[in-house]
Amino acid sequence: MSSSPSEIVLASASPRRREILTTLGIRFRVRPSGWDERCLDLEDDHEFVRRVAEKKRDLVIESLPPPDDGTWVLAADTIVSVGDCRLGKPRDDTEAISMIELLAGRPHWVRTAIALGRARDNVCESEVVSTQVWFRDASRSEVLRYVATAEGQDKAGAYAIQGLAGGFVHRIEGSYTNVVGLPAAEVIELLLKHEALGQWP
Repeated sequence: MSSSPSEIVLASASPRRREILTTLGIRFRVRPSGWDERCLDLEDDHEFVRRVAEKKRDLVIESLPPPDDGTWVLAADTIVSVGDCRLGKPRDDTEAISMIELLAGRPHWVRTAIALGRARDNVCESEVVSTQVWFRDASRSEVLRYVATAEGQDKAGAYAIQGLAGGFVHRIEGSYTNVVGLPAAEVIELLLKHEALGQWP
């Protein structure tokens, strides 16, 4: 179990990110930013996901009262990219079906940006982690049945690699937890670098 000299706030409502931090033994509380990334218009995927995570971090830092200026804020954002298409969370089942069919039988990239900050020290740092994922070919009926499970409703690319969608994945190159929504090793490195954790594990 880690020891935290200062409180850590997760600027995300994602249950997957909460689960990863909990598994890592990190104590934290949740305070989502509530910001809608769809208002950001940037072509470069790295810059887009980085800016989104930084914006979420900064909004939560700004929302904390002055006595909490020693609180560390960790934010993250994940996108899926295939060809020239950037896939966020599907708006409905029709969009989810299109996303899974687009991913089937080809590789794609999952990029997660993590952003850490603390008002007291004026610390603001971010990093983008990329993982390549290969989906096998999938029939139309498989895709329809998968989408009907609603597993991928609130997930970038409309799938959850840790769930049924693992049956679509031939292989991955890079961080598995990055595809889930939070790159575990990189988060630990970032927290240790800034002494946001007294020690780990």
